[in-house]
Amino acid sequence: MANQVTVLGSLNVDTTLRLARMPQPGETLSTENKTSAAGGKGANQAVAAARAGAVTRFIGKVGNDDAGRFMVESLNNDHIDTSAIVTDQTVGTGSAFILLDEAGQNSILVYGGSNQQIKSAEVTAVEADIAKADFLITQFETPQAATLTAFTIAKQHGVTTILNPAPAAKIDPAILKVTDLVVPNETESAILTGIEVTDVASMDANAKKFREMGAKNLIITVGSKGAYYSTPAGSGFVPAFKVKAVDTTAAGDTFIGALSSQLKPDLSNIETALVFAQRASSLTVQGLGAMPSIPTYDQVIAASQK
Repeated sequence: MANQVTVLGSLNVDTTLRLARMPQPGETLSTENKTSAAGGKGANQAVAAARAGAVTRFIGKVGNDDAGRFMVESLNNDHIDTSAIVTDQTVGTGSAFILLDEAGQNSILVYGGSNQQIKSAEVTAVEADIAKADFLITQFETPQAATLTAFTIAKQHGVTTILNPAPAAKIDPAILKVTDLVVPNETESAILTGIEVTDVASMDANAKKFREMGAKNLIITVGSKGAYYSTPAGSGFVPAFKVKAVDTTAAGDTFIGALSSQLKPDLSNIETALVFAQRASSLTVQGLGAMPSIPTYDQVIAASQK
């Protein structure tokens, strides 16, 4: 049976500017190309989960504008239930501006817009969408107060909670106490724990620190190197697949969404799910744009058989 995944998260229209290299302070460069597409960490994660086979619902907020209608339509195109997306009548839809160089590396500027207007009461109003899920995922592109409300409701219904603390920010300690699995990248993990990620020993130290803060299970994504995991049952490192990256935008989001589509709620198959998530992420970085590059389940399986 397919996993049921609910995402509380951000909805942004992404504008990508392609450059030969990143500009220096005070420097003006011409762009080689400009494209716009649906994005936002929450939306990307939901699409990744849906394309990988999960029954997916979305909790979020858009403005009463063309960008908001475009975002909802984009999720509907991937058969994501958008009935819990609220329209804000005063604040516009979120947006992101992505600078992408020839090496496939990016720098991203985000305007939160209506994403930052999600209220705890609006989350409580869609408790049924949370209760149906096997997993509830959220990030830090929406208010932490809404996250705490959502995770608290999830735990009342036996739903496994996944926190992607990105962009890194000081965490309300109460959130980690209702977080089953925290999934930062190495930079975010170091910011949150104060322990730099340099090797397996430092990753173990990060896991210990997160356990002390309340989160018993940890995955640290380490870019092209792979992903570290730690649970009460054990820890390990799953290498990434070696590919030529064209655009790393949404690689982490694809990883989390794909992971949630395959992971068992008790995390007992975490290594197998991690391999699937790594493969999905490796396909995303080989295409341009965030959401357009996220693979389907069949594409991941086909790539695994090569």
